[in-house]
Amino acid sequence: MNKKLKVGIVGGTGYTGVELLRLLALHPNVALTTITSRGEAGLPVADMFPSLRGYVDLAFTDPALANLQDCDVVFFATPHGVAMSQAQALLDAQVKVIDLAADFRLQDVAVFETWYKMPHSCPAVLAEAVYGIPELYREQIKAAKIIGNPGCYPTTVLLGLAPLLEQGLIDLAAPIIADAKSGVSGAGRKAEVATLFAESSDNMKAYGVAGHRHHPEIHAQLTQLAGKPLQFIFVPHLIPMIRGMLTTIYVKLSASAQSLDLQALFEQRYQHERFVDVLPAGVFPETRSVRGSNQIRIALHQHAQTGYLTLVVVQDNLVKGAAGQAVQNMNIMFDLAENTGLEVVPLLP
Repeated sequence: MNKKLKVGIVGGTGYTGVELLRLLALHPNVALTTITSRGEAGLPVADMFPSLRGYVDLAFTDPALANLQDCDVVFFATPHGVAMSQAQALLDAQVKVIDLAADFRLQDVAVFETWYKMPHSCPAVLAEAVYGIPELYREQIKAAKIIGNPGCYPTTVLLGLAPLLEQGLIDLAAPIIADAKSGVSGAGRKAEVATLFAESSDNMKAYGVAGHRHHPEIHAQLTQLAGKPLQFIFVPHLIPMIRGMLTTIYVKLSASAQSLDLQALFEQRYQHERFVDVLPAGVFPETRSVRGSNQIRIALHQHAQTGYLTLVVVQDNLVKGAAGQAVQNMNIMFDLAENTGLEVVPLLP
């Protein structure tokens, strides 16, 4: 592609917004044109985020003055409810939309409204939205005009379980259990007591045990992959680090699966996926092994005596769990090499 894509970002002051800027600033096929913020309009982006000095020379634009309809694609790194209010006008102007919030993740409007406590203002647009996990829905993403970028927790659970569900290798009479842990950046860039240093440092806690907004998203996608109803238990935890996510998943294997080489199954399923790394048998991933990258790493351990399988999945919640996956989706939508702008070696230490 010779002509660069004109890219707009709505909501550029949060963690996913600045992560999009970090990745897109050096993307060879992208020209950043508009970055909006109602509260910071007129402020140079690099003044708020010094890490972008010398890479991004734009200032934030008031959303009311932003000419997003001149863009080729617009990312929404905004609270839930914002993208749905603007999506139809952008689609009418032939602008593609990638929403990093929940507006286009859940196809069941009633379920969305129950969990997010707001009416869905554009169900017709929702009906044509594609759920943006490339490793599962690549062909649909190629033709998509609007993407519901998955949540961070769902990405780990769905890519961890897909090879088993696709082959019908889980005993769905037993519940699927996901125990997930995320760094504090997953809560967003806002002032909250729970994420103050003195509250979250040297501490760990479960939250959303009675119900987390990602639960219905994960459940809907698992059911679609399985092609039948299933039970799903999900408990997220906040851990004292900035970036990173580790999800441990427990499943009861079907009788036919217990004699299979599941390590080989996972390796074959993901052998051509640049951003999914199946670790060798007996090796388990650390969150630092993916920090700052779009990589997701998966390990599995079969419990022969119980018939259960344990999966351990890690990712950077801001990259593969948010902005990196969004860029991966953009690359597919515009027929670019999928890894363009995403070849970032994880940071260590």
